[in-house]
Formats: sequence, structure tokens, C-alpha cells
Amino acid sequence: MQKVIDTIEDRIKEEIKPEELAKMTGYSPFHFYRIFHQHIGYTVMDYVVKRKLQHALFELVNGKKVIEIALDYGFETHSGFSKAFKRVFGSPPSLYRQHCPTSLPPKLDLLDLRQKEVGGIVMQPKIVRKEGFTIAGKIYESSMDNVFYTRDAPAFWHQRIAPEEAIETMLYEKLSPKKHGEYCVNLNDRELNRTFTYLFAVDCDDEDAQLPEGLTKLQLKPATYAVFTIPPVDVEKFVPAIKGTWRFIVEDWLPQSSYEVDEQGYDFEYYDERCHDWIYEKITMEIYVPIKEKDKV
Repeated sequence: MQKVIDTIEDRIKEEIKPEELAKMTGYSPFHFYRIFHQHIGYTVMDYVVKRKLQHALFELVNGKKVIEIALDYGFETHSGFSKAFKRVFGSPPSLYRQHCPTSLPPKLDLLDLRQKEVGGIVMQPKIVRKEGFTIAGKIYESSMDNVFYTRDAPAFWHQRIAPEEAIETMLYEKLSPKKHGEYCVNLNDRELNRTFTYLFAVDCDDEDAQLPEGLTKLQLKPATYAVFTIPPVDVEKFVPAIKGTWRFIVEDWLPQSSYEVDEQGYDFEYYDERCHDWIYEKITMEIYVPIKEKDKV
């Protein structure tokens, strides 16, 4: 499978036929398609298209015309490329251009991703600029060794102990946020310590609202974020996938990107309706990492 993935990378601008990839593995096409989907999480051609589009992002942000990119990556028309792009990234290329990463997607190491328990392939993040906003919730602290980023204790709140479930309900009742979504914000400073402090919160649309005793407001300053969506997974694999995605971000994506963590911002996890396993067969969430361009040597 790694050889197949590497071949797709090497021939990313060529026409790639699944039968040729199957022949590389020595499997029949039928068996190869099944094994590929089982290990990668996508059908063969779905993965090829997604990977082509991830590479196309790099050329998009560097100002190349959409029609030229479309033809380079094997799409016959501008509209065909745009439809595929919107299906994968949720917006047309013209709108997404301003949110593209400025570096190529990192090469994939399947064994490494499996060891990280990511649960699939992490797509290139969307780069967004968020204005300052206010959230409110309850602060929790846990004794944990060597906590640095949120990735050292991700999804801690998702253990869903009874008191936190009551807090979540109370926050929605008292604050009535306009949109549904919970934040898990790492409040630790950047020095290693023996505790993990985080804020479980929702949007606080009224900054002057009086909060019940025991709750805390937090104002997040304007910042640029790399927004990662974890691969959709079954509920029992949700927390490991979050942890694995954090490891991928810190150990793989950041070192190979043109960005570094902006120490002036907060990294946080964001959970909305997409993590409701009673609605969706596979669930997901987002990780926001404050970033800035690396200094050019």
C-alpha cells in the first residue's frame, strides 16, 4: 500500500488507472480495491482525486489560473475541476484561494499514520483569519505529566463525566449561543508543568452578560489558524483519532509546512453537530492551531 501511495504521489499530474495500481500489488483489481478501501478509508479513485486536489491547493495559492491547474491535474474542464474541488473542500476554488496553505501537503507514511491511530488520511487544513471572539465556560484542571499543547491531553472533556454533561446543558440554557458548538481550550502557558488546565466553553455572544458563579469568560484575540478536520471515524475510534491527528499536526505537518505555532494565540478543539454519533454513522471535529509564517532564513 505504501508503494501504491508513493506511486500516486510521483504521478500526481498523470492519468492514474486503478488497474495499474492493482497490478503493482499482485492482487486482482477486485481484491485490491477492497484492501485499499479498508486501509486508506477511500476508494482508489476517490483518494487519487482528493490527493490531486490537495496538491492543486499549492498552485492555487501561488496564483496559477484555475483552468491551467485543472488541465495539469487531468480535469478536462474548469467546471469539472471546480465541482470536484467544492465536493472535497466545501467551497469553490475562487473562494478557497485565500484560505490555502502556502506549502505542499506532507508525504504520507501509512505505517506512521496507523501507529498514530489517526483513523484515515488528514486533509490539508484550511487557513483562516478569525476576528476576536468571546467564549464562556468552566475551567477544569487535571494532574498530567508533560503537558505542552492540547495534543498532550486531547478530548479530555469528551469522557463525558456526569458533572460536565450538566455544565454543557447549563451553558446552553444560560448563554443561549447563536450557534451550536463546544470549545476545549488549552489554558496552559508554554512551559511544561504537571497539570493540564482547559476551558470547556460555548460562544458568549453577549460580552456583558453576567455569568453564574463558577464560570469564566475568555476573549480570544484576532488570529490566523490552521483548521484541521479529523478523518470521519466510528465513535469508539473518535478520541484516538483526535490524539493521532494532533500528533500528525505537530510531528508531520508543522515541520514540513511554512508555518509555526503563534505563541500569542490559543489552540483549541471545536465540536459541533458533526460529532453527534446519534445523527452520523461516522463522526468528526475540528482542531484550530494558531499559526504564523516561519521566518525565512
